[in-house]
Amino acid sequence: MSIESVRKYFASHAPEIDVLVTEASSATVAQAAEAHNVDPDQIAKTICLKAGDTILLLVTAGTKRLDNRKFRDRFATKPRMLGGDDVVAVTGHPIGGVCPFGLPSRLPVYLDLSLKNYVEVLPAAGATNAAVRIAPDHMAALTGAEWVDVCQ
Repeated sequence: MSIESVRKYFASHAPEIDVLVTEASSATVAQAAEAHNVDPDQIAKTICLKAGDTILLLVTAGTKRLDNRKFRDRFATKPRMLGGDDVVAVTGHPIGGVCPFGLPSRLPVYLDLSLKNYVEVLPAAGATNAAVRIAPDHMAALTGAEWVDVCQ
């Protein structure tokens, strides 16, 4: 059902964007980069975090790592990763398919500046073998995301 929620999201918000489904898994950055023949940093990975009492989504370039100090400076708290079951419960998407689209309820979305190095990035699309091609600024506009600098 998760990929269907993403398809419905794009059908109503950006019908020009197609959900791309691959035969091979694209659950990891390396697998997704290979499946879509792009640089690993062009894969936009979505991380579900807790900052204090707030659950949020952070989308970063594929190989970038969260910088705890930058995160703490920006959010005034340490980041806490949600467990797999909690991620699925909050996003409706399986691990490896988590994205900021087609969510069951609104979550704050933050895009790391590392995504701006590319004209087009590929976030997952609600399944471990699905993605979309989208300009980072378009993703920000669609999701109401805020740009942040929280990666190494």
